[in-house]
Amino acid sequence: MSTALTANHLLFLLQGAAWTVGLSLIAFAGGGVLGLAVALCRVSPSKAVRLLTAGYVQLVQGTPLLVILFMTFFGLPAIGVKLSPLAAAGVSLTIYVSAYLGEIWRGCIQSVPRAQWEAAECLALTRGQRMRMVVLPQALRIATPPTVGFMVQIVKNTSLASVVGFVELARSGQLINNSVFEPFLVYAVIAVLYFAMCYPLSRWSQRLERRGAPAQRLAADVVPQPATLSLT
Repeated sequence: MSTALTANHLLFLLQGAAWTVGLSLIAFAGGGVLGLAVALCRVSPSKAVRLLTAGYVQLVQGTPLLVILFMTFFGLPAIGVKLSPLAAAGVSLTIYVSAYLGEIWRGCIQSVPRAQWEAAECLALTRGQRMRMVVLPQALRIATPPTVGFMVQIVKNTSLASVVGFVELARSGQLINNSVFEPFLVYAVIAVLYFAMCYPLSRWSQRLERRGAPAQRLAADVVPQPATLSLT
């Protein structure tokens, strides 16, 4: 079967895939830093901080990523802030990712056995020391599988950046299809490239989850139980 798709078209798609990976890394790095701040604020002893952060999470999670992209790229210039497509996509995805990673990591922090928190308090550690030296290292092991799994969602959501003119994989395919008019073949290649990027992450997440499950069960078994007073 003859096709108008050439090696140059495939190279252009690979370049788009590279930009997809780059944008995903930007979103994960920026969203990870902001998400850690969100997670720590969500477990803050200050009720006001917890409520404000919870409001931020609910607002972002309740807003479609497409709307955030439009607000960043088309809305900010109305107040004098003009961003390039890459910057707008990076900022939008950072905000979006921070809300979800913040909630994932908040749950992992709170899943650390309470006895570990109390043991750290008994050592007269400050709250910052307790989080840095006792709680966060344990929460990190719990958080790794769901974090890797969420990276798949980040990669797929980068396709929405095409609406602001950023040329990633989906946008590259759209431009090629406009010239060769072979949508089935073009988008089949795009699907294969997305699968090649996402499938290893999915398998890695599943492997980490299976590896971490026995350790988590063991940790639960060895958590010291409160001493009981015998009356006999």
